[in-house]
Amino acid sequence: MINLTINGKAVQAEEGSTILEAARKVNIDIPTLCFLKGINEVGDCRMCVVEVEGRRGFATACIQKVEEGMVVKTSTPAVIEARRIVLDLILSNHDRECLTCTRNGNCELQKLAQEFYVDEIEYQGSRNEYEIDDKSPAIVRNFNKCVLCRRCVATCKKVQGIGAIDCIERGFASQVSTYKNKSLNDVNCTFCGQCIEACPVGALKEKDSTQEVWKALRDEDKYVVAQTAPAVRAALGEEFGMEIGTNVTGKMVSGLKELGFDKVFDTNTGADFTIVEEGTEFLDRFQNGGTLPMITSCSPGWVRYMELNYPELIPHLSTCKSPHQMFGAVIKSYYAEKMGIDPSKIFVVSVMPCIAKKFERTRDDMQGAGYDDVDAVITTRELARMIKQAHIDFLNLEDSEFDAPMGEATGAAAIFGTTGGVMEAALRTVQEKVTGNAFEKLEYEAVRGEQGIKRAEVDMNGKKVKVVVASGLKNAQTIMEEIKSGKADYQFVEIMACPGGCVMGGGQPIRSSKERATIDIRSKRANCLYSIDEKSTIRKSHENPVLKKIYEEYLGEPGGHKAHELLHTSYVERQKYLLDD
Repeated sequence: MINLTINGKAVQAEEGSTILEAARKVNIDIPTLCFLKGINEVGDCRMCVVEVEGRRGFATACIQKVEEGMVVKTSTPAVIEARRIVLDLILSNHDRECLTCTRNGNCELQKLAQEFYVDEIEYQGSRNEYEIDDKSPAIVRNFNKCVLCRRCVATCKKVQGIGAIDCIERGFASQVSTYKNKSLNDVNCTFCGQCIEACPVGALKEKDSTQEVWKALRDEDKYVVAQTAPAVRAALGEEFGMEIGTNVTGKMVSGLKELGFDKVFDTNTGADFTIVEEGTEFLDRFQNGGTLPMITSCSPGWVRYMELNYPELIPHLSTCKSPHQMFGAVIKSYYAEKMGIDPSKIFVVSVMPCIAKKFERTRDDMQGAGYDDVDAVITTRELARMIKQAHIDFLNLEDSEFDAPMGEATGAAAIFGTTGGVMEAALRTVQEKVTGNAFEKLEYEAVRGEQGIKRAEVDMNGKKVKVVVASGLKNAQTIMEEIKSGKADYQFVEIMACPGGCVMGGGQPIRSSKERATIDIRSKRANCLYSIDEKSTIRKSHENPVLKKIYEEYLGEPGGHKAHELLHTSYVERQKYLLDD
């Protein structure tokens, strides 16, 4: 341990830690902007400067390591003036249209401007102007709002291993751009949205779909159905000041009904369909010499990554659609027929923690019933905006239930929203199908937890099934290289594009860099879903009575012709770059 003094307080900090970390241990706040713990620790913005006794100039708290006997002052008049000048310079080249920015009220730059009481910009000068990139179906990139913190670049490179964006040029001409300044739609971006979660301002955001949904809700000729992903209920409350990881299922359903949706269904039911279909597909491959390992296909960012980077390994992907696409197809076929509704008038809105779902719904082969399975995708953040626009008092809403007959789901479906959840849900069904035994202990601890890669072995009637779970595309690359080289000894693989799974999806509430550094957000949201599972009456997907009825009355056998027609899809080889030379 290192002994130092910060603002007159005696502090002990671990050797190798920074002044910023030491200060936070004793609740001394030092402002940051470019800092993102473990991802972007470069000291570029200089907002965290402090004075260190006996040294000339300022030290950068986010990268300066603590030293024995060090005396640090974090809020002297000189430090405050230095930070104010830095902030003024950043603002001088920033699009300051805060009222019309999606991050208004949740912007780290705006918060700093308020704290430093910026009422005018002293260093007025030339400003760069850039064209807004809104070509992709998922992400809008507005470099006019960029503060060059490089948090998005570091996340794309270090966390996801993609590098779709990077810093180019130097000095005043510096900017974050793509290969040949192409649209994100035309490079190797997977639309995972982790760059949006990392951005401290509004330079990156999801493409808004709320106006499209409002239009459908106003259309009296439309039968508008909402379906909500498991991870949404574990995070939506944060947008209204509730504790991270609060289960707001009942309030979420009530809010959607107050917005005017004709029916509110649970995508968890779609997840149960996915497990039954995926489990059937795996057993067929496992028992009949099919392509192994089989890889899950419910994460569209991951699927796009696979198509871009490992097209030769596409046969390893499960042909199952993701839960919300499956469910949309069922709603526009079985449900429409049952209720006597013209499927062309049904408008399905998926509420998702994921912006890649906006891309997924536009893919070819996503029209199981002859119409788009899903008509619009909104994120957790977009749903919160709609609730606020309607002046609904979310905190005081009474709990409501999902609508019958499509609202019944199992605990296995709930854990789909966290890394390892799809694998655990699948194993509950597959192991029982293979062994013929009902297992009382349903928790597969080996595939739980925050590790980026988790490996396990399951005994199925004497046969060992080796499984692996990976979250985050950089970890996915490790597994794919093992498969590509022939070194992989797995039969079943779960991959999610976002680190930690859907609970940390690119469409979830954005938390500040300080919150990300000091709170285990992933664990809190994941524990919410595990709690839902534990309290569920039915915890195995194949035991869902709604599914049993639909298979019996409409789909036939899992994996059969009708099920394939509605619930399965195909993939394409995508160019990594659209080269024009």
